[in-house]
Amino acid sequence: MQSVTQQINTQLATLKLSGIRDALSQQSEQPNLYVEQSFEERLCLLLDHEITQRDQRKIDRLTRQAKFRVNGILAQLDYGASRQLNKTQIRSLAQGEWLRLHQNILITGATGCGKTYLACALGHNHCQQGENVYYFRLKELLEKMFMAQADGSYRKLINKLTSANLLILDDWGLEPLTPQQRSDLLELIDARYDTKSTLIASQLPIENWYDMIGESTHADAILDRLVHGAIKLELKGESMRKKLNSLTEADHTS
Repeated sequence: MQSVTQQINTQLATLKLSGIRDALSQQSEQPNLYVEQSFEERLCLLLDHEITQRDQRKIDRLTRQAKFRVNGILAQLDYGASRQLNKTQIRSLAQGEWLRLHQNILITGATGCGKTYLACALGHNHCQQGENVYYFRLKELLEKMFMAQADGSYRKLINKLTSANLLILDDWGLEPLTPQQRSDLLELIDARYDTKSTLIASQLPIENWYDMIGESTHADAILDRLVHGAIKLELKGESMRKKLNSLTEADHTS
């Protein structure tokens, strides 16, 4: 026959209240810490632990789902003077008002200057705030959309991408687009326009995006939806990769 404690743990497992179960176990192991608390106070602690654990599981799920290329952390950004990265602006972006206003962010700069890191850091920050985020390299996403056309899952994919609060498109502009890619990209950007936010990271200056897209009607439509009202960040300074490699080599030779 089960003890009362075993029965309670079984019931909590059935109800999927693992946070309460863990907190109750902790209270049982250290009863002297809670002896002066009322039933209501102890229950409040149990519920707080359950809520905290659920929130953390959601953050972990959203972060895994996003599939960030790097584990970017806003607190670890390099604000060296040469980069022209405004700490006040980044702090403001971290609050997420731009997401609530459905604004886009366009990050440009030379190869290796930290565009991907900043994009992933912003995405990770918003996962922690409970936002639904997806990260893709543009070429990878366009290939995925092409395959979805072939296997009949295209509409499902579009709906999934449209529902994301933030869509990060990295390595934008590395290659000119084909007619099919232009069409797919326009459909996606149009479906998200004015209802969700998109973050673009590109080594190609914004004024060259028109030629990259390659056809005037699609280029006008895509850029009008992306660029109008967007927040623009242009990263400067030496390559962060070269800087990191130099530091690593110095460590090895010292």
